[in-house]
Amino acid sequence: MSYLRFDKTLMVNLEESLTREILRTNKSGAYHSTTIVDCNTRKYHGLLVIPVPNLDDDNHVLLSSLDETVIQHGAEFNLGLHKYQGNNFSPNGHKYIREFDCEKIPITTYRVGGVILTKEKIFIHHENRILIRYTLVEAHSPTTLRFRPFMAFRSVREYTVENPNASREYQEVENGIKTCMYPGYPELFMQLNKKNEFHFAPDWYRGIEYPKEQERGYFVREDLYVPGYFEVGIKKGESIVFSAGISPINTRQLKKLFDAEVEDRTPRDSFYNCLKNSAHQFHSKQEGESYILAGYPWFKCRARDLFVSLPGLTLAIDDIDEFEAVMATAQKAIYAFMKDPSSPCKITEMNHPDVPLWAIWALQQYAKETTRANCREKYGKLLTDIIDYIVQGKHENLFLHDNGLLYTNGEDKAVTWMNSTANGRPVVPRTGYVVEINALWYNALCFVAEMLRDDENEAYAAKLERYAETAARSFVDVFRNEHGYLYDYVNGYMMDWSVRPNMLFAAALDYSPLDRGQKKQILDIVTKELLTPKGLRSLSPKSGGYNPNYVGTQNERDYAYHQGTVWPWLVGFYLEAYLRIYKMSGLSFVERQLVGFEDEITQHCIGTISELFDGNPPFKGRGAISFAMNVAELLRILKLLSKYKQ
Repeated sequence: MSYLRFDKTLMVNLEESLTREILRTNKSGAYHSTTIVDCNTRKYHGLLVIPVPNLDDDNHVLLSSLDETVIQHGAEFNLGLHKYQGNNFSPNGHKYIREFDCEKIPITTYRVGGVILTKEKIFIHHENRILIRYTLVEAHSPTTLRFRPFMAFRSVREYTVENPNASREYQEVENGIKTCMYPGYPELFMQLNKKNEFHFAPDWYRGIEYPKEQERGYFVREDLYVPGYFEVGIKKGESIVFSAGISPINTRQLKKLFDAEVEDRTPRDSFYNCLKNSAHQFHSKQEGESYILAGYPWFKCRARDLFVSLPGLTLAIDDIDEFEAVMATAQKAIYAFMKDPSSPCKITEMNHPDVPLWAIWALQQYAKETTRANCREKYGKLLTDIIDYIVQGKHENLFLHDNGLLYTNGEDKAVTWMNSTANGRPVVPRTGYVVEINALWYNALCFVAEMLRDDENEAYAAKLERYAETAARSFVDVFRNEHGYLYDYVNGYMMDWSVRPNMLFAAALDYSPLDRGQKKQILDIVTKELLTPKGLRSLSPKSGGYNPNYVGTQNERDYAYHQGTVWPWLVGFYLEAYLRIYKMSGLSFVERQLVGFEDEITQHCIGTISELFDGNPPFKGRGAISFAMNVAELLRILKLLSKYKQ
């Protein structure tokens, strides 16, 4: 029995099947995404979505979809599916689906009368090319397949509308055609591994709708251009491979290439393997550099997300080489920023004040996974340079005060992970002494001091320890209140009493200014007010401004983004803190908590974890369909769990 298999009953029920999406990436920024019934419900969906650097920094949908038609005895059965105005779906190809399996690669099985046809899709790693293999499993009479490509050639943030400027020109290539709708775009090569006939029949399909965009308060309708269709005969037992890419390919190699790519995939046959596959999809290699994308389908590489997710996406799956490759790129970005904060960089938001502290935390995980000596040899200078950069007051928005704590200004611009902005202002203006920034600061001082002491650098280590001792005393005095939890931020006489998950870092990190009893008090209140089956709420229901449902227009969603919505990545630190307090007796609780995420694997975007969830039952998945920090922290806690068991 496949771990990710959906039968006919679910597939033909569009209320169920249209909410389940799939994602495949090429590890270089391009992706394929749609629903499990191949009906696009977002403007971000597409069969071939790629970056076009000479146009902008966005991804672009070249090939939106491919409609297949089975022809027997002159009768045509269209397997495609599109939504039009008034909740009308056409051509209703989902009614022919008998099964969808996504264990290794997406496989859809269709039955049309006596015909059984399978469709398998695979995205080639590090190449802007998708392959689709059709196999005629059963047929009692001559069968023809017709393929009708729906093209967009637009940014994922825009829509295509019928217009006279779209080029209808095409050229024949080996077993296919190449075409390009607009200047500046690469040519799209559509080829089959078998000789076929292309019928030029240009037309626009008007008014295709994307219901997910309607949910998000956006315009929903676009027109797609179809240049014509391919027709090819197929025999029982035969497989035909369709290729769509931005370069020509030797069509005689398509079957071999497809088989080789399938062989290279890890089956998604368990919760862990689903997360492991998802982890690979966030890696992006560009121009010899290694990045981590924050999520799909719209996020780029963001500094905080990179450092928070790096240990889980690499070390937790025993991929130390990939950690070092990404860190090599990130290290260049850190030094470039410290030298000139305005220097251009593909890693965005390097200027946020918590970023260098998250970088130290990521290297701390590397030291634990390898050795402190190895970490010191590879990254010792980087670690001390970051500490010195902060201590010497060179960061534009991170100030070390005499009490040993770091002060940051977040009044006018959101500077922490709670970064939602509405009407040009932070929704949560966290300013002054921010609790997780100072928890990370104390942890960084202690970690670097201990690592350097191993290298007999006593003087520098002692200096850092003095900073840490001062910070520890002030941390408890400034943040801890009479109710046993921590203020979220303190700015002069202004203390934010909101119960938020950020105080949890002081209980979860390796080095903490709190004692065991203080940590347990934090853990208890987080468990009572913030814990859900999908992670931690960003705000307690008992606190003012609780807004748990991430729905509505962009503005409405911005106000809800960190005001009660649930963020799965936080549960990694929560469970780490739980194991620190309860040790072996906490293992069963941790395992039970992970069950809620295993259910999610088959719900929103199958095989991965959504960006965030509503704060109230049924805790529906929202936002980006796949989020790096969420996948990373679940993998990290699974690795930690296995270590405890050992």
